[in-house]
Amino acid sequence: MQNGKIGVTTENIFPVIKQFLYSDREIFLREIVSNAVDATQKLRTLSSKGEFKGELGDLTVRVTVGKDTITVSDRGLGMTAAEIDKYINQIAFSGANDFLEKYKNEAGAIIGHLGLGFYSAFMVSKKVEIITKSYQEGAQAVKWSCDGSPEFQLTDADKADRGTDIILYIDDDSKEYLQESAIQGLLKKYCRFLPVSIACGKKKEWKDGKEVETDQDNVINNVEPLWTKTPGDLKDEDYKNFYRELYPMQDEPMFWIHLNVDFPFHLTGILYFPKVKSNLDLQKNRIHLYCNQVFVTDNVEGIVPDFMTLLHGVIDSPDIPLNVSRSYLQSDSNVKKISGYITKKVADRLTQIFKNDRKDFESKWDDVKLFINYGMLTEEDFYAKMEKIALMKDTEGKYFTFEEYKKLIEGSQTDKDKNLIYLYATDRETQYSYIEAATSKGYSVLLMDNSLDVAVIGMLEQKFGQNSRFMRVDSDTVDKLIVKDDVKGNSLQDSELRMITKVFGSQMPKIEKADFHVDAQPLGENALPVMITCSEYMRRMKDMAAIQSGMNFYGEMPDMYNVVLNSDHKLIKSVLADAGKECNDQLKPVQDELDALKERQSQLRKEREGKKDDEITAQQKDDMNSVDSQISDKENAISDIYAKYAQGNKVVHELIDLALLQNGMLKGEALAKFIRRSVELI
Repeated sequence: MQNGKIGVTTENIFPVIKQFLYSDREIFLREIVSNAVDATQKLRTLSSKGEFKGELGDLTVRVTVGKDTITVSDRGLGMTAAEIDKYINQIAFSGANDFLEKYKNEAGAIIGHLGLGFYSAFMVSKKVEIITKSYQEGAQAVKWSCDGSPEFQLTDADKADRGTDIILYIDDDSKEYLQESAIQGLLKKYCRFLPVSIACGKKKEWKDGKEVETDQDNVINNVEPLWTKTPGDLKDEDYKNFYRELYPMQDEPMFWIHLNVDFPFHLTGILYFPKVKSNLDLQKNRIHLYCNQVFVTDNVEGIVPDFMTLLHGVIDSPDIPLNVSRSYLQSDSNVKKISGYITKKVADRLTQIFKNDRKDFESKWDDVKLFINYGMLTEEDFYAKMEKIALMKDTEGKYFTFEEYKKLIEGSQTDKDKNLIYLYATDRETQYSYIEAATSKGYSVLLMDNSLDVAVIGMLEQKFGQNSRFMRVDSDTVDKLIVKDDVKGNSLQDSELRMITKVFGSQMPKIEKADFHVDAQPLGENALPVMITCSEYMRRMKDMAAIQSGMNFYGEMPDMYNVVLNSDHKLIKSVLADAGKECNDQLKPVQDELDALKERQSQLRKEREGKKDDEITAQQKDDMNSVDSQISDKENAISDIYAKYAQGNKVVHELIDLALLQNGMLKGEALAKFIRRSVELI
């Protein structure tokens, strides 16, 4: 029997392990099982080289949950007393004096840097025993025991077979791990693809209406995961089946990339392209990172470019350290090389599909568009790789590369200032009439209905140059979207313009966070009588505020709408004529008084010209204030006359409601009134 102290330079190594690894304590099982698999793999290697002559037999690693213990057993190399002293008793780490300070915030780093994989067992155990027998002929089995202090006991033991049993006596604060289902869950998370079979419990089946155990081992893992195989030996169905194994509830992937590189780093894996929906956050962190088939993490942000986190699948590399902090991974040179390699492979795969089968690429575009756009927005290199194959889709469902689309619209959509105008819609249904107005003039309209498109538009304007503009089809009337030299002037007189805008303006609804400005323009006899447009700039700023912090100012501003009355339309002309007929008798005396007051206002202003404020008499100031007040009263009186007329005019209300309805702004009681009025008019 041997008693001794573990070779550490601090007395409190075990409290440190418990304290600083507590949040990540479930990795204890990964560490112990990985060691067992490693010992088994090494024995296989010795056997293949003829250095071990015995029968390998069943090499399954078994994890057994007892009343108070968890036991991990293997039939691998085993250890001699001397090897236990070397690998278990001598914990070699330097600078133990700054140990606490250096690693207090780095749970994974303690294990990774100091070779403490086995000692992670003490995160959940009050006592650990090792019963082991070396594969070497004539070896004596030994038992090592430690109760979580630096003291240990090493004695001879009885063990018939080679290999190692590690027995964890679970601490009172870790009893949740004494559930077989909990241990199976951890094994599936961390060890489901280890290269040696791992069994925990027995398989169960339904018999006579209840679940019963069978005699068959419940093997947790797949020892030959798909990424370890040669791509040439695999069929599409193999990749799809493996995807279902990884993500049982997901739709089928569209396509995939099998990674396999040996230089300048080692990397294997399979990355799948899922159908990427609109919510980015729900799509992220589906890539599983492995080191030699041992699960490391599924939080790969910072390890691969952010847009790559939308992909699903597996990356496995022995060059990614198993137990290190995320900050270490993000600064590691191998990880950066791997990140660059994966980006290139993804870009190459997309380019290959585009070049080999354009139609197939177009059929997948709507489902990969979010991923590609996200990549182009966040990674300059990725934009450079994608700019020749990224697509634009028009409202007719046709697809174009950036260059193809530019050539398509150059002739018809260049304005008088030589700006190339890209028209777009965000909803084909609700913006249908605006799209129709644009296409009837021979313009093409893009469909940009993706959650990232507002940011993509800004990026493309920057990339395409100063003479390229994107305009949503409902941001102005069609003639003002792309201004040509032959813009038609307004045929209304000032008094008519004032009358028609006040008639309609008085009846615009009070909608929270919405301001309406009414104007009249000649849009042609066949255009709609009333249109509502929204400034491209303001809408875009508000859209950006919704997805980008620091722009809350725009998000709080009201929506600014332009209500455009088509002065060429017969219904607007009819309302204008009727308003003049009904209101002129009331308006004339008020207008005469207003004209007289404005004349008096003009005279008072001339009297004040060239004078400083202290040179103007109190009487002159009082006269001006009185005239200003009277003018305001008369203008309000005129507005009231128009409002009273408009209030009883069903055509005015019908035209306003139709424009609101077209823009999805007519709801609730207002919608019900519109329906009743429409029935009456019919």
